[in-house]
Amino acid sequence: MKRNRESFFWTSYSDLMTSLFFVMLVLFVLTMALLHRKMVATEQELEQIKRVEKSTKDLSREYFSYNADYKKYVLKVKCYFDVNRYNIQGLDKNTRDSLKMAGEEINKFLEKNHENKYLLVVEGQASMNSEKWSQFNYELSFKRALALVDFWSKDCKIQFSKNCEIQIAGSGDGRLNVDPMRDKTEKNNQRFLIHIVPKNIITEN
Repeated sequence: MKRNRESFFWTSYSDLMTSLFFVMLVLFVLTMALLHRKMVATEQELEQIKRVEKSTKDLSREYFSYNADYKKYVLKVKCYFDVNRYNIQGLDKNTRDSLKMAGEEINKFLEKNHENKYLLVVEGQASMNSEKWSQFNYELSFKRALALVDFWSKDCKIQFSKNCEIQIAGSGDGRLNVDPMRDKTEKNNQRFLIHIVPKNIITEN
């Protein structure tokens, strides 16, 4: 009787160990399959990131200069505003025409890359001037950026592609920035910076 019980115990124990081994084997295979799938997905995401980031450097060099350190475009159109002024209509016709062409270039880029979503940041800057006006330079730079977006929309009738969200910013004369993107010639800082940020470079799987 005792022997039968021992035999039954070891048989049950053997079956249990076999079942546990089978479960662990299945879990191991499943884990490896999921890891492999994740690695493939990650490689695809990295390729997509490189592709989308590269596309943001394709704007015309006639109107834009790309700064790789700050990942922003400098709008190469020289905009010399009068002191404490921000109205685009106050600029000469050649400047306004160039700004219009730059806006159309941005829209062409967005339409060309319609499969992606972007954040378009239009950033105004101001040059350092007398202390009388310096306190207003951050507000002034924002108003210049807003005036440019209004100019593109209302005067030039440019309707940016639906894959684009627009944000308007002003970085003033750089006094409050730790590492501002500034031109060495102060007058040249009456300009606009364009930042195109891909929003959907990483997708969920």
